[in-house]
Amino acid sequence: MKFIHIADVHLGAQPDAGPLYSKGRAQEIWDTFEKVIHVCEEEKIDLLLIAGDLFHRQPLMRELKEADYLFSGLTHTKVVLIAGNHDYIREDSYYKTFTWSSNVFPLFAETPEYVDFPELDTAVYGFSYHKKEIREPLYDGLRSGGIRPIEILLAHGGDDSHIPIDRRALSTLGFDYVAMGHIHKPQALEKNRIIYSGALEPIDKNDTGSHGYIKGEITEVGGRTWWIPCARREYIHLEIPVEKDDTTGRLRDEIVRLMEEHGDENIYKIILTGSRSADILFDTKRLESAGNITEVVDKTFPAYDISRLYEENKNNILGRYIGHFFGCEEGSAEYEALCEGVEALLDSRN
Repeated sequence: MKFIHIADVHLGAQPDAGPLYSKGRAQEIWDTFEKVIHVCEEEKIDLLLIAGDLFHRQPLMRELKEADYLFSGLTHTKVVLIAGNHDYIREDSYYKTFTWSSNVFPLFAETPEYVDFPELDTAVYGFSYHKKEIREPLYDGLRSGGIRPIEILLAHGGDDSHIPIDRRALSTLGFDYVAMGHIHKPQALEKNRIIYSGALEPIDKNDTGSHGYIKGEITEVGGRTWWIPCARREYIHLEIPVEKDDTTGRLRDEIVRLMEEHGDENIYKIILTGSRSADILFDTKRLESAGNITEVVDKTFPAYDISRLYEENKNNILGRYIGHFFGCEEGSAEYEALCEGVEALLDSRN
């Protein structure tokens, strides 16, 4: 039995994608979702498992029709999905009244249910969110029912506000595979058996790293899984240590070089660290214009001659302030506080 496991697709999201990609980024999420549908058809995948948050919010009727149209084109694959905390089932949700194609099997109840596929020797279990937060560990007591030789659980959660999960308890529930959703970075709680597929595409600037889906198969001798990257772009955080004589121009050239090295198609957050000359202030707006950059964070501090400043000011408030920090190591939090205070006191003299 061959399956593809996706989660956290977030159709309808409007990600912050920088100046080059913001207008088309929402469509790229749909495009990647459609690409996975094509893989299902080309490779004759038996089950497409969607572990919650297919949509970023309550789906519109037209969005449900678009998604179902893609599902309806699958000639071999059956689709099983649950609703997560973003697209949870409200009283007025279109999820409650929408008629899906015959190959789509939603598990939208608030309590565990299953769908049986005797031709695949497989049963798939799950339940959906009916509110944004669920703080009870609802998966801990859930057991496979022994309906079929292969039993799969669709699950969404894993933090204190969204169904806390005990990984050891989860591994004892008797399922051959647990398709996890909610955590956007792919990770395995148990190799080949309990896996977060991660989001198909990153939707937040903190969703760093590669994104994609899980492809797997289960046979009489066990299961195997492969993680398949498929995202059009990545969010990359570039930390750039500055040198004391650096200028905005030199840093801009370095940022351009690093973005070419890591891929011009990606979306960047730049973090400047270290100490700079006391008479330099970096122009972050100019640095942002170097490419597809969502944000430049300047965490640098001025490199003062602390000993000289203390000797020149030991009888005034500046000297007394410096005296409180004697012996702190350069680069430490205390040293940063020292530099920030010195900068503020020097500015107050101007």
